[in-house]
Amino acid sequence: MKRFLGLLCVATFVGLFVAATFSTTPAHAQIAQKQFRQVCGQVSPGSARCLAIQVTTTNASGITPFAATPGGLNPADLQNAYKLPSSSAGSGRTVAIVDAYDDPNAESDLAVYRSQFGLPPCTTANGCFKKVNQNGGTSYPAADAGWAGEIALDLDMVSAICPNCKIILVEATSASYANLGTAVNRAASLGAVAISNSYGGGESSAETSYESTYYNHPGIAVTASSGDSGYGVSFPASSRYVTAVGGTSLRRASNTRGWTETAWSGAGSGCSRYITKPSWQTDTGCSRRTVADVSAVADPNTGVSVYNSYQSSGWVVYGGTSVSSPIIASVYALAGNTGSITYGSYPYSHTSSLFDVTSGSNGSCSGSYLCTAKTGYDGPTGLGTPNGIGAF
Repeated sequence: MKRFLGLLCVATFVGLFVAATFSTTPAHAQIAQKQFRQVCGQVSPGSARCLAIQVTTTNASGITPFAATPGGLNPADLQNAYKLPSSSAGSGRTVAIVDAYDDPNAESDLAVYRSQFGLPPCTTANGCFKKVNQNGGTSYPAADAGWAGEIALDLDMVSAICPNCKIILVEATSASYANLGTAVNRAASLGAVAISNSYGGGESSAETSYESTYYNHPGIAVTASSGDSGYGVSFPASSRYVTAVGGTSLRRASNTRGWTETAWSGAGSGCSRYITKPSWQTDTGCSRRTVADVSAVADPNTGVSVYNSYQSSGWVVYGGTSVSSPIIASVYALAGNTGSITYGSYPYSHTSSLFDVTSGSNGSCSGSYLCTAKTGYDGPTGLGTPNGIGAF
């Protein structure tokens, strides 16, 4: 009888713990358990997880995953929505993607995506594509299905936005910040004008050292996803040396632009606990670094087409701020100004070339701009989304 009562108490405690855990989960995450999945799991302190979100069931927007043909937004959609000169700009510039582990099918999957949408081939043979490990060699790390999905997403987004750009994929040995940071430094040494980082983790006191050691690359646009867990700050988006990229929901509309955007409920934002405020940020509700700077589509309900065949079905649909970071990195490459700009400062003095996102929220912060989109600067969407390349 005592053993039964003991088990009952344990079961009751576990039940209360699960209930408490679920009740504090953001609404968008509860929905995501049914319609979406985060392709990378949680990690230990000192490491990051990729931020790609895969659509798993047909959703309210009519996006059907696992189809024989692409679903979601395609290159023409993204180029039109953000008014980009993708067909005429970017030649001779290189965008680097930094991820952990290996995607054995990265180049062949990239070829399928680019062929499907009529983009020029980007291969090792023609000098457009290069894959290296964090030391610059070709002995690649262990393959990982989750990170392979992230890699496919990142490569496809660079292709969609800057099809004339060259692409370098740098694969870190693991998802530790030390290895990912080493990969960022490697990308910088290989001539990239922009480096995208679609990963993140919780803030810690170590990030002040990490940001100086790995993300401080003057003359190179380093972008980082703001996170996919709603209101709250992640690293490396909190670094003052990167352009922190938030997320939106992007839908077609009967207006002059042809599209409408709202803040995505999953995008990360807020006030850093550790990083000093850069001089170009003038918002008064945060005395330190505020996230985000700019944004692009991230909502999986308005997700993008991706081709991924490594332990995957081929054509899939992804969302998350893993989408928005490589988009913005590629817009920087289209603009071609990275050699003369100071970290993420340029958009702050060129807001007329951004679409201001003025509605939507990613959590509760007493109605503050840190979690609620409004006219002008706000946390979830920053200064807004690209309206051409003038802000980059």
